[in-house]
Amino acid sequence: MTKDAQYWSNWFWDTFFADWLSVVQDDQGGVFDFLDLDGASDLSSGKTVLAQARSLFTFAHAALATGNPVFIDAARKQADIVRSFEKSKGLYRAKMTRDGQPSDAPEDSFARSYDQTFIILGFVTWNKIVPSAENAVLIEDCWAALQSDLTDPATGLLRNDDSGADTGPAQNPHMHLYEACLQGFQMTQDAVWLSRAAGLREIGLKHFMDEDSGTIAEFLTPDLKPLQGANGQRREVGHQCEWAWLLLEEAELAQIDAPKTAAARLIAFTNQHGFARNGLFSGAVYDAVSAQGAVVENSFLMWPQTEAIKILSSRHRAGDPAAGEQAQHLMCLMFERWFTEYRFFINQLDANGTVIWGEGLTRLMYHIVIAMTEGAKAGLWEIPQT
Repeated sequence: MTKDAQYWSNWFWDTFFADWLSVVQDDQGGVFDFLDLDGASDLSSGKTVLAQARSLFTFAHAALATGNPVFIDAARKQADIVRSFEKSKGLYRAKMTRDGQPSDAPEDSFARSYDQTFIILGFVTWNKIVPSAENAVLIEDCWAALQSDLTDPATGLLRNDDSGADTGPAQNPHMHLYEACLQGFQMTQDAVWLSRAAGLREIGLKHFMDEDSGTIAEFLTPDLKPLQGANGQRREVGHQCEWAWLLLEEAELAQIDAPKTAAARLIAFTNQHGFARNGLFSGAVYDAVSAQGAVVENSFLMWPQTEAIKILSSRHRAGDPAAGEQAQHLMCLMFERWFTEYRFFINQLDANGTVIWGEGLTRLMYHIVIAMTEGAKAGLWEIPQT
């Protein structure tokens, strides 16, 4: 690699982001869900609330980090389109047509707990920039709907959606609602968000933490048992990093030690088993390993690299002597492998660098901007200011 981390930070904020934003925004409102390998959008596909809500957070977070009014304007547009997905008080349908009409597919009308978490994440961040009573009510309505319509009263676990299907719970919505609560506290300093975060951490670790391996499982059966066979042993490395980062965030924000034990176990597992040690992707994290540490997916999605950058940045701030250099290397590797040869970026590569998944998913920018601001927070590079 010939360019350092500061070069890539300058390039990302000063050149790439504005270029990408000018293409990803749709003249019919909001953003396209993805751009293809050549940077073209699919004019025939609809819009998911996930991409719209994550983009609301992305633009608001970027505005807070840089002070760039372009990002404020983009976030304002996103806030308007996200509101248009609301199907009942506090619940948001999963997908609409490109021109903002309800889709004919029944599943597109479901409210998914995973999506709802990003409604909260996006609006608590946007409300920091443009506070309003309307935003505050929307946030609390979404929280209330999650508790009443999308939470199993017997277990406290989030249902996947409001369809009534008896599917097993997933760790992902719990993790992201935990994240939204921690962001809520950072944006408001209201202790209610820390209380909510602690509850989600407790229930998430109770059900999804595999105590034998010190890892987070992805899914459970409807009767809350591990999945059978290889599926039950599969661990996404990005999620191990993401949980660890959130646990350390809560420990720092709440000034408590309780989350640190689980974070340490996740970090130890990832350090030992999650990183490629040689080849084209040396220093990157694998897509998935087994609970025993065997590589089961020798491929490389882009978003897990951002989660590794985040936890490495946290470890650098805590005094880990090797983590900062590791984070800088991975940040440079990310831009060189997933960005430079393409119009914008792509999603997944195999171990030889061949494209497996060429679409640049708009929702992934949420991962990237947090990694970039976390590295800057740790002093590993600077964010240029407007």
